[in-house]
Amino acid sequence: MQLPKRLIAFLAASAAILPACGPALAGYGQPTPWQLGLQQSASPVMDEIIWFHDLLLYLIAAISAFVLILLAIVAVKFNARANPVPSRTTHNTLIEVVWTVVPVVILVAIAVPSFRLLFHQLNMPKADVTVKATGKQWFWSYSYPDSKFEFDSLMLQDKERKADQPRLLAVDNEMVVPVNKVVHVLTTGADVIHAFAVPSFGIKIDAVPGRINETWFKATREGLYYGQCSELCGKDHAFMPIAVRVVSDREYAAWLDQAKKKYAGNDGTQPLALADAAERK
Repeated sequence: MQLPKRLIAFLAASAAILPACGPALAGYGQPTPWQLGLQQSASPVMDEIIWFHDLLLYLIAAISAFVLILLAIVAVKFNARANPVPSRTTHNTLIEVVWTVVPVVILVAIAVPSFRLLFHQLNMPKADVTVKATGKQWFWSYSYPDSKFEFDSLMLQDKERKADQPRLLAVDNEMVVPVNKVVHVLTTGADVIHAFAVPSFGIKIDAVPGRINETWFKATREGLYYGQCSELCGKDHAFMPIAVRVVSDREYAAWLDQAKKKYAGNDGTQPLALADAAERK
């Protein structure tokens, strides 16, 4: 049988496009065009989230296929033409037991890894670095309480970005942390509710005014990772990105020395971002 010319052309185009889409599907550190699935993991917690996501996908696919098969059997075997005299069966003990026990087993299989993941997320290990992230309308302030300095992080405008910096994600001052170290993140809001979220680290937590929430991550590879505020916080909600640069211990120590000098005297009481915003306008 000869394949239609349109089908041959479609298959050839697909074969040519798919290899090129490989990097796009990865989603390393930031969202990528035509991305499928979650961003690549860069922390132990995100590893577990991806594993749990895949487990649920397989379970859902199996259940959907099973239900589809049952519907097909019913439609073919028990339609009026094939079965003119309907069955008068009203009870079947075996079926009753099966459709009660099987869902319970499935729910238990989902609950056990789910509780384990929640425990891993909420059980705070001993911190190597502590960073306080304060959500403001509409930017983030990062405080390093152990080093006693704070700075503001504002999104770069299109005219300020370099060619390799992503639009709506690049910032002027990045949050910097060392690789393979436990980073304790404290979050709060200065005005309304915000949310601190970095997909590659598997963290997402509200920043609520008058309250301190906490989360943690341990970045397992160096690089630049982006996130965004994930709580609707006003007209510029879409323009307060999060940028976390993960560096080696040596680079982190050097950055820390420079940051102490650059932000000397700024312990969070000086509204630097407001002055920066005024200058940009």
